[in-house]
Amino acid sequence: MSANDDRDPLFRYDDPIFADERLLEITHLPGPDRIVGRDEQMQRVADALNPAIFGSEPNHLFIFGKTGTGKSLISRSVAKRVISEAKRDDVTVNYAFIDCGEQNTEASIVKTIAQLVNDPEQSGITVPDRGLGTGDYYKRLWQAVDRCTDVTIVILDEIDMLEDDEVLRKLSRAGENRRISDSSIGIIGISNKIDFPDHLSERVKSSLSRDELVFSPYDANQLVEILEKRRDAFHDGVLSGDVIPLTAALAAQEHGDARKAIDILRNAGRIAKKQNADRVTADHVRDAKEKTEADRFNELIEGSPQQAKAILYSLTILTENSTEKEFPTKIIYNQYKEVARRLGFDVLSERRVQEILQEQNFLNVIQSEREGRGRGRGAHAKHRLLENPVIVKKVLLRDSRLAPLEDDS
Repeated sequence: MSANDDRDPLFRYDDPIFADERLLEITHLPGPDRIVGRDEQMQRVADALNPAIFGSEPNHLFIFGKTGTGKSLISRSVAKRVISEAKRDDVTVNYAFIDCGEQNTEASIVKTIAQLVNDPEQSGITVPDRGLGTGDYYKRLWQAVDRCTDVTIVILDEIDMLEDDEVLRKLSRAGENRRISDSSIGIIGISNKIDFPDHLSERVKSSLSRDELVFSPYDANQLVEILEKRRDAFHDGVLSGDVIPLTAALAAQEHGDARKAIDILRNAGRIAKKQNADRVTADHVRDAKEKTEADRFNELIEGSPQQAKAILYSLTILTENSTEKEFPTKIIYNQYKEVARRLGFDVLSERRVQEILQEQNFLNVIQSEREGRGRGRGAHAKHRLLENPVIVKKVLLRDSRLAPLEDDS
């Protein structure tokens, strides 16, 4: 009797679809030979970081572009190559990748950078998760940087989500202010908001000299090539011939988002496996597109208060029932009052609804723009959904508190 005979029959021990599903994970960092259509951008990032190879301070760099255009991928990939090249000359380079969507306070960012670059055996210090004030975390960061690295590269993804930009000033001026003496720090800031620098404080603008780089969306041919580089995530012969071209075409319609293309391909494989299919087909891809969009929107609004969801639902109803796509706050507020009444919610003031709409704009759930009414008549905001209203409604109605609205579906 083999050991395999004792396996729990509740679980599955073969995978007829995926050979290595990890190749389709967002966290997977592909090798340079798998990176497509970003040679120019990769060279620009390399130019900014090049001084680090010799132990000198790299140039600070801000990178802009829509979601899924390779900004984080290229930054991390080039940083790893810098670390490898510097090691040849006994130069120690380290990098800290921070997602500011998850960690956006000064204290949490400083603490995390310190934890990522610190080697307690070299520095003689530890960086605890809690118990220190922001100033103490800075002290430990400077010690860790000076004692453990020659150059530290700090990559701040979604930098526009920072609660306070003071951390940028302190990091960029650490050497000048003698916080560190034996090392240097380079900053790469990544954002999908090209006007983000306009909102920096004057102190940061004056201290943070940097280069800027824009990543354009991928076209359908580039997306096909990207997906072909991930084909080995599947067993041979599992993907039908139209799967990759269709996945690329669907993602190209959505601003050339490579991350979305990879998500769709992975979800198509999962749907095929769940259905016990032998192959992944175009039908699986179409089902996967809807699932991917719903999952992404759910991530955006996860944890949002019920009142915010009621306001989003109101905008969704307006969008579905009108040829217009943009609506003034007043129109949304009138619809919201009816939705709140049906849900038994307290009705918020119009000013508070406007504030929540602006918060959703900041989170990229909706898009808001101020529009002039004419000379001497001021301006008002208009808001529109960034996602298909069918998807938005489906996700919002997953919240049991919004169940009384099911009749609208």
